[in-house]
Amino acid sequence: MSRTILIIGIGAGNPEHITVQAINALNRADVLLIPTKGEEKSFLADMRRDICERYLTNPDTRIHDYAVPQRRADGGYDDGVQDWHHAIARIYEELILEVSTDREVIGLLVWGDPMLYDSTIRIIEHVRANGRVAFDLEVIPGITSIQALCASQKIALNRIGLPVEITTGRRLSEGWPAGVDDVVVMLDGVEAFRAVEDRDAHIYWGAYLGTELEITLSGRLGDVAETISETRRRAREENGWIMDTYLIRRARETESET
Repeated sequence: MSRTILIIGIGAGNPEHITVQAINALNRADVLLIPTKGEEKSFLADMRRDICERYLTNPDTRIHDYAVPQRRADGGYDDGVQDWHHAIARIYEELILEVSTDREVIGLLVWGDPMLYDSTIRIIEHVRANGRVAFDLEVIPGITSIQALCASQKIALNRIGLPVEITTGRRLSEGWPAGVDDVVVMLDGVEAFRAVEDRDAHIYWGAYLGTELEITLSGRLGDVAETISETRRRAREENGWIMDTYLIRRARETESET
């Protein structure tokens, strides 16, 4: 019999985001693995532990921390990400073999939703490809930072009948995507919103969404871009890290919204 790995989406940061399905998955696990990313991001590990304290009722579940290596900054971006993923896969492989036995269930707690700008599924498939650990895989969805952003800003994600593109700051900095007027940006380390030419576009921005640190701003891009930049800078200095998401919505000649 093989092990079972549960990749559990735990939401954007509010412990109440976690679903009943995710709670049940936590309590199925024999082992829960919690990543640590250094002192600066200890908040993220603490939030995972808080979720376990709130919802874990299985007294036999074991919790293990593991350190996540930093992605190298030199060389090409794609190669750096691939090397990083393989390094994490090796950590998973060794840890699973060390802390669990055949037929046990291992739970991985993933921020937001495992299918959206998270690589845990891909990394676990690297573990499978290595051939040392046999397992069945289950994925439990979670609330994303995009949902948390729209809820906090009290807006609908899409306009009626119109598409929305989800991309990264790195991509947006290369130019506005063709064929869309609504763009959601995640993983923006370059403040790509500052390079958007349409200064009349509306931006809905949020950081630390769902957590007690949450900050939201919105307005005409030309009016609030500097304020967002300064807010990001101060928040990073105060907390040592920042995770933010935003929607930029360009005006259309004929709006279809009502």
